Amino acid sequence: MPEELTYKSASELAELIRSRAVSPVEVVEAHLRRIEQVNPALNAIVTLAPDVVDQARGAESDLTNGKELGVLHGVPLTIKDTIDTKGIRTTSGSRLRADHVPERDAAVVARLKAAGAIILGKTNTSEMAIPYETDNPVFGRANNPYARRRTAGGSSGGEAAAIAAHLSPAGVGSDLSGSIRVPAHFCGIAGLKPTAGRVPMDGHVPAATGPLSIGACIGPMARRVKDLSLLFSVTADATQFEVSSRESVGALGIAALRGFRVASFVDEGVAPVTDETRQAIESALSALSAAGLEVTQEKPPGVADGSRLWIELFSRAAAEQLREMYQGREAEAGPVVRRALLATDRKGGDMEARIAQAEALAAALVERERLREEILRWMKTTPLLVMPVGSVPAFAHGAARVDVRGQSISIFRAFSYSHAANVFGLPSVVVPAGVSAEGLPIGVQIVGRPFEERTILGAAAAIEEVQSSNFSL
Repeated sequence: MPEELTYKSASELAELIRSRAVSPVEVVEAHLRRIEQVNPALNAIVTLAPDVVDQARGAESDLTNGKELGVLHGVPLTIKDTIDTKGIRTTSGSRLRADHVPERDAAVVARLKAAGAIILGKTNTSEMAIPYETDNPVFGRANNPYARRRTAGGSSGGEAAAIAAHLSPAGVGSDLSGSIRVPAHFCGIAGLKPTAGRVPMDGHVPAATGPLSIGACIGPMARRVKDLSLLFSVTADATQFEVSSRESVGALGIAALRGFRVASFVDEGVAPVTDETRQAIESALSALSAAGLEVTQEKPPGVADGSRLWIELFSRAAAEQLREMYQGREAEAGPVVRRALLATDRKGGDMEARIAQAEALAAALVERERLREEILRWMKTTPLLVMPVGSVPAFAHGAARVDVRGQSISIFRAFSYSHAANVFGLPSVVVPAGVSAEGLPIGVQIVGRPFEERTILGAAAAIEEVQSSNFSL
């Protein structure tokens, strides 16, 4: 029984603990043993909470004393190392923060704790969350549990690897260009990028400031869609949309989706995809059709512009933010951050150059709003969109390019499909739906209208119901 506990979902563990079938101490100790056995080969969890066993004992005492329990009482969770955790080292994968121990929790962590969760530890990340591979000068790289010579993705790769390998039942990551969704796709788990602003970003380093606030998100990651829904319900700000008929679909309210129109495409005109990725999309659509949804082949307006607008809106802002953080300490940057620093003029250019940059950003923001209006108008009749996460499954460590259908393309271009949801502030969930010839997981992405996370979770659950047995280590 103890070892079987690491194969339970967060929802199952919460129920077992609440019914007193198992104790929080048993659950935590089972995961610690699993971490000791498996983590050295993966490097997914980089810091364990020093008081994790004490947390579990406290949760057990609360059970014994009949205290009111939260929905996550006694469930251990992991947190991406870019998100502040009180009393637990939080580095953002940077030498600048290698010894940083926050004095307070990020809002998302505080909400998880208030619901009774136990913070198990911190998971590996790209330096300063620059995707798409989890590697940094503090802890090194995280390996994919399906193939250790391949990446777990980035920048939430450690979180995805830990969950896939049963070191943790669930946790939270962050996403500006697919940093939740790409690792979920690579590691065969589920991940939710909420609507921009739905889950508070305070306590995340780098901060979501300026134009970055349009696209940056914190969201849940888990092996099961039901757990995404549970963690999202705990961490998200409530809105008036919560009481709408569509929002009340619920993560497993599959029947309520009957009749919904879902569009799909596999070529947005920027990057080709593998044949197996096409097959995964077809499998996902077959599951949705069987659940009673109306499936069409259609590409919404503006999606093909997402990758270009991502660069125009976010790339300079991110590089300038890094330049300010590393000013005077540039030698401590790892290779990925160093390249980002070189991409920005350290002096900021002359006044004429600065004006040109500001005008370019303003033009990109105006175009973003125009295209977003077109997409939302289109989505009034087609509330769901199914598309690839990227061109390929997990690539080899250190790769700069991948080959797809006879073309050599950059890693950034290969994951252009993940950019539009950030650019236009749309919720998106990834769920496993296929397997490559090498045995690597392939996820599909379901995108929805703003604040309709429950709707896309319902669609993901319909796909998971058919596909879940194919993804287990």
